[in-house]
Amino acid sequence: MDRILRATAADGFIKMSAVSAKDTVQRAKDIHKCTPTTAAALGRTLCAASMMGNLLKEDNGSLTIRINGGGPIGSIIAVSDSMGYVRGYVTNPAVDLPLRSDGKLDVGGAVGKDGMLTVSRDIGLAQPYVGSTELVSGEIAEDLTAYLLESEQVPSACGLGVLIDTDLSVKAAGGFIVQLMPGAPDEYIDVLEENIFMMDQLTTILAEDGLEAVFEQVLKGLPYHVVDEDEVGYRCYCSRERVGDAILGVGEGELESMINEGKDIDVSCQFCDTVYTFTPDDLRTLLDESKKA
Repeated sequence: MDRILRATAADGFIKMSAVSAKDTVQRAKDIHKCTPTTAAALGRTLCAASMMGNLLKEDNGSLTIRINGGGPIGSIIAVSDSMGYVRGYVTNPAVDLPLRSDGKLDVGGAVGKDGMLTVSRDIGLAQPYVGSTELVSGEIAEDLTAYLLESEQVPSACGLGVLIDTDLSVKAAGGFIVQLMPGAPDEYIDVLEENIFMMDQLTTILAEDGLEAVFEQVLKGLPYHVVDEDEVGYRCYCSRERVGDAILGVGEGELESMINEGKDIDVSCQFCDTVYTFTPDDLRTLLDESKKA
């Protein structure tokens, strides 16, 4: 079971979220037929979105992370609901690159760093809250850390990781975000920096010791307690009704042309690849019902 844990430490001056999302990332990899490199890029972004979405206070809120660094992967989109359930896709999931000199997947090379990271929060207002920052490295965790500091003025540290096994399955995936609240003493910053510098590789911790061990290493020497735990996963909210509404968005004239062609149309969901087929009669029904509304 994939899950998110949230904790507070140091008398509330530190807040931390961490997610274990192996099954979620495997599901995304399978749906989109990702290579190891694109699975790592999409998986890291999904983990980040899940943790940030889980922090939304509005029950029907949603959070979207968009990344485009000008690299061959194209754009990465990850959307989370307020529980932390996510969905997402990459423009070019078949992209693969040689391993870096240190033997790791070249996520930064695939994403690129000539572009922006944008976070949109839809909390039911007329317009969503949108913040953007320039990419730092394309490795995503560093970029998200920069976003949280620059756009939201929250000193943070972020770790994200996806480990692909020799059989190309996802062996481990997850992440953490640790944030300092206003007024936090400098000594806490020093402890966190030392702990994060000395901690084992994130995916190794998740694969061998589990989610709780991430807190033990990041918050070592700082009293903490877990305040919440939630199950998360890959969840798409598409439906035939929603797709029908999207088709109506092309306009009455275009829809009449589609009906007159007399051919079925197939519409594929970008997030889960479900295909919805509409016959000319289905399209006529959509159009007639929209006129009655």
